[in-house]
Amino acid sequence: MSHDNVLADSEQAESEELAGEGAQDAGDSSDEVAGPAGDGAEPEIADLEFEGEIAADYIEGLLDVADLDGDIDMDVEGDRAVVSVVGATLDELVGQRGEVLDALQELTRLAVHRQTGGRTRLMLDIGGYRAQRRADLHELGTTVAEEVKRTGEAKALGAMNAFERKIVHDAIAAAGLRSESEGIDPNRRVVVLPVG
Repeated sequence: MSHDNVLADSEQAESEELAGEGAQDAGDSSDEVAGPAGDGAEPEIADLEFEGEIAADYIEGLLDVADLDGDIDMDVEGDRAVVSVVGATLDELVGQRGEVLDALQELTRLAVHRQTGGRTRLMLDIGGYRAQRRADLHELGTTVAEEVKRTGEAKALGAMNAFERKIVHDAIAAAGLRSESEGIDPNRRVVVLPVG
């Protein structure tokens, strides 16, 4: 398989992974994704742990090449492997608004794909950036939902990537309101809708 085809598969997996966001606009919160075997089955814990090991080895190699220190933790959350790198000097691996982290996650997914032959939903976190971003976005969604309830007027948020929009959609749904995405990436944004 060519490098371009692997990238296209990775982008397709990301689109399918976030299908729940688009489905949410239609009132369905489905977030089903093909597992490592690509057959639509839920991935086994052992498969996810194996993905995590491949990813950890890949990231460890990158840290060695870049002469950066970091401890690597592996976990399984739901139906995805999560690899976290913790260290004091890793800000350059996150980048502004997480762009470098997103690129590293895609490269890591490609490394896993190369060894397993299947798509992966693996998530990479560096220095706790994604965990903190998730908490911040959940709080943003909750706050904006309360504002929209109070004013009765729809509110559009700033542009976000698919990962960020999904978190905000979930927080708004938990607050009892509807939301939808509008625009085209990279300027796609969440719009919070009032009741009625």
